[in-house]
Amino acid sequence: MEHHKQVSSKEGLAALDRIRQICMELPEVTEEIDGFGHTSFRVKDKPFVMMGENKEGVSAAIKTLPTTQEFLIQQPGYFKTPYIGQHGWTSLFIIENQNWEDLKGYIYEGYCRAAPKRLSKLISNAEIH
Repeated sequence: MEHHKQVSSKEGLAALDRIRQICMELPEVTEEIDGFGHTSFRVKDKPFVMMGENKEGVSAAIKTLPTTQEFLIQQPGYFKTPYIGQHGWTSLFIIENQNWEDLKGYIYEGYCRAAPKRLSKLISNAEIH
C-alpha cells in the first residue's frame, strides 16, 4: 500500500470539509497537519480522526472501540489502519456515496475514546446516533 500524503484533490478536499464540519461540532477539537501531511482532528492533543490521500483515494482513520473495529472490518471498504490498527484504529476510503450518518457515529465514538471524561460526558448517545 502506498503511503498517504496531504489531502489535495478536489474530492479529497470536499471529504475533508465534510469531516471537519462533523469534528468541529465537538467540544475543544483542534485540527493539525502532522509531519507526514495527514490532517488530524484532536481533543486535548489526542487524535481521534486522521485523513490522508494516495493513488487509491482519500482515506480516514478513526479511533474506534475494538468491538466496533471487528464489526467494521467485516464490511466492504473498512480495514485495520496500518501500524496503529492494534489500538482500535479503523480506516476506510471515502467513496462517492458515503454513508455520512454512520461515519458521524464512528467519529463521535472516536472522540469519546480520546477525550477526557468531562468532555465525553457532554456527548449524549442521542447525538451519536
